[in-house]
Amino acid sequence: MIKVEKISVMNFENAIRGARNPLNSWARSDSYYDEKGNYVLGENDLSLAMRLAKAGSDHRKFLRQIFVSMDITAPLYWWKEFDTYKVATVANSTSTMHKIQAKAFERSDFSCDRLTEDALCCLDGVIAFLEKERLAFLETNDRSHWHNMIQLLPSSFNQLRTVTMNYETLINIYYARRSHKLAEWHTLCDAIMSLPYAEQLIKVKEENK
Repeated sequence: MIKVEKISVMNFENAIRGARNPLNSWARSDSYYDEKGNYVLGENDLSLAMRLAKAGSDHRKFLRQIFVSMDITAPLYWWKEFDTYKVATVANSTSTMHKIQAKAFERSDFSCDRLTEDALCCLDGVIAFLEKERLAFLETNDRSHWHNMIQLLPSSFNQLRTVTMNYETLINIYYARRSHKLAEWHTLCDAIMSLPYAEQLIKVKEENK
């Protein structure tokens, strides 16, 4: 499972202004803020942005200045794949090192929606052992119990991270992962395509409508 929440998109106005710097064409800018405070690309600016976006990474530097922040809750096995994206990403995560003992272990803490019944029984046994070790650590402060939790923790354990990226990074993620066998990537790609002007500026390797 994966949850994508608290999505914010920032710096569209400055990015579009910068896109016009090479040709000193600021006078042609026609974007504006609507009554809800959303930045709306005018016909001229959208046309320019689409041409630059489709021209390749050397020409669409302005996309690196459109920032996206989101809270993602996903299993550790998925985060290991996400960590491939080191360039232009920043993430703050909840800490298993410091807070693994802070709450009771429950099945809802794990991505187990695709497990068979036999596998769920196995997971429940691990959860029961982890909870026993958690209580023992809280009572005794014996680090052996803490190490048992850390080293036995399944990769299906869910972790929350607040992630900041930019539109250029999202292009790379979308095209590399949209057909991935892990369903979590499909959910993230759906979230990416819900962003402002994603069809025009992120889905650049397909015919824009």
